[in-house]
Amino acid sequence: MSVHVDEGKHISLSLDQIERLCPVAKALSSPMRARMIALLDARSMNVNELAEALSLPVSTAALNVRQLEAAGLITTEIQPGIRGAMKLCSRRVESISMSLVPQAQNGVSALTMHLPIGGYSSAENICPECGMVSEHAWIGTTNASATFYHPDRFGAQMIWFKSGMLEYRFSLGEVDPRQVAWIEFSMEISSNAPMYRDDFKSDILVSVNGHQLGTWISPGDYGGRRGRLNPSWWSDTSSQYGLLKTWRVDTQGSSLDGEELSGVNLHDLYLEKQDYVALSLGVRPDAAHVGGINLFGEKFGDYTQGIVMRVGYDEETGEAGYDGGPNA
Repeated sequence: MSVHVDEGKHISLSLDQIERLCPVAKALSSPMRARMIALLDARSMNVNELAEALSLPVSTAALNVRQLEAAGLITTEIQPGIRGAMKLCSRRVESISMSLVPQAQNGVSALTMHLPIGGYSSAENICPECGMVSEHAWIGTTNASATFYHPDRFGAQMIWFKSGMLEYRFSLGEVDPRQVAWIEFSMEISSNAPMYRDDFKSDILVSVNGHQLGTWISPGDYGGRRGRLNPSWWSDTSSQYGLLKTWRVDTQGSSLDGEELSGVNLHDLYLEKQDYVALSLGVRPDAAHVGGINLFGEKFGDYTQGIVMRVGYDEETGEAGYDGGPNA
């Protein structure tokens, strides 16, 4: 089963996502910025046009545009104008939902574990265009699959490939598998187009412990503005940032950013059968949209994270909803 969830249409936030929720809430706290978003409903506008429509000084309009852009609510693109370059603004989202109740509640605690994007355990059938860079320089040889086993890969801050599969292995730490109530994986990710293309689709397949959660159709490879965290040496004409996506598995099934994805649930994962939780992500060479993958680390793109696993578990009963699977 596949699903197409367009992050460009909806953002779902909770108190477990403080670093993302606060900039959005701050951006929406200003009536002026809310009116700007309303103006962008009909069409894209440059900063001068927004300033004129709202009777603002251009400098004030530009400041508010930067705050909306930093929160991910609008996108901007530098285009040539009559008197030099102008910043064209477009609305990025149509709806936002915020849960003010942390997911770790009602006796359920949460464990968070991080892996760098280069901390994968295996790289299978990696095909060009492919490569990786650290915060400071290129790693290995571009378009060589052998680079994916370069010893410097653990410092990678951006990784890309056209097709293939990466597997990340996480420990549950001291958590008993019988205590697990849900597992989430999040990352900043996009398609991988030549240079960049906002409308470049890619079928990105995600599996956990060998079970396919489903295929997310990535809408594009994003550029036109610099990624918030990108180092100064990174080219303006290359991919700049991705979308922050969250896959979740619980006793009911699997979801992507809160939208139902498939029937694969915790019981299917047999967490007690192995010493790690295996997350696989990639693009199959026979997919309908072989548009590649860009992965962004904590010092590239828009979000300060690599690959993150969060585990909800019941400390007291050890019976949060997972019983080890059938015939455990």
